[in-house]
Amino acid sequence: MRSALAAELLPRCDFPPRGAAIACAVSGGADSLALLALAVAAGLDATAYHVDHGLRAGSALEAEVVARAAARLGAGFVALRVECPPGPNLEARARALRLAALPDGVATGHTADDQAETVLLNLLRGSGLDGLAGMRRGWRHPILGLRRHETARLVASLGLETVHDPSNEDGAFRRNRVRRELLPLADEIAGRDVAGLLAREAELLAEDAALLDRLAEAVDPTSTAALRAAPLPLARRALRRWLRGRLPGGHPPSAAAVERVLAVARGEVRACELPGGWRVVRRAGRLVAEHRAAAEH
Repeated sequence: MRSALAAELLPRCDFPPRGAAIACAVSGGADSLALLALAVAAGLDATAYHVDHGLRAGSALEAEVVARAAARLGAGFVALRVECPPGPNLEARARALRLAALPDGVATGHTADDQAETVLLNLLRGSGLDGLAGMRRGWRHPILGLRRHETARLVASLGLETVHDPSNEDGAFRRNRVRRELLPLADEIAGRDVAGLLAREAELLAEDAALLDRLAEAVDPTSTAALRAAPLPLARRALRRWLRGRLPGGHPPSAAAVERVLAVARGEVRACELPGGWRVVRRAGRLVAEHRAAAEH
């Protein structure tokens, strides 16, 4: 399906070389459908992966919307289903199940608007430079340089049916309040498009983060002596990289979590608790991360 608008948007995307295979997470919303359409327009062997959480009536019909879009675009389609029982932290649990079901390296349809929301959410969490750098541009987030109104315009121009997710209107989810309340208020106060500004700032901070990452590679984050000897920003950086794979959802640890672990490294306390049931303890000059579930067995 040829599209002049897709050709116009592609130079601002970060897709693999023409002919490469790409797995696209497609919910049926405009952003993910635009991701699939642009992947096809880029000459990629694209496959749409749709995950049904079974959280609302009629959710199985959403897979049919994605299947029809994939067929029209000339892409492959795979339907996946996971069970996510109701309860606390529903959004986080659903996201974790979705990521676990999707193929490694799957591309997502996050846009610059999503980036701005992520930066603000991470700022509210106190997650430091990693969080303020947001999502990194590249093959995992190939349309991060586009705006949400552009993806909606592309999908409309192609005549693709979209899925409306009512959870996007639910004020119980913090991201929705950032999107619908905080960003419009920031626009009004600043008198400018704050989402675009935040997305550009995130790119600049990602470059700083990459440099610090390279420098922090020389610091052993499990050695209390190495952490004490390193400049404090590099010690924090080394710990953030070490902790990131251990906290829920793969999110960067909060500043408070990093400081608690530094207190253990400095010998101020013997151990500290972290989110997700993790605990860091000092033993013979080394930091050890233990999970409560593993310790109970």
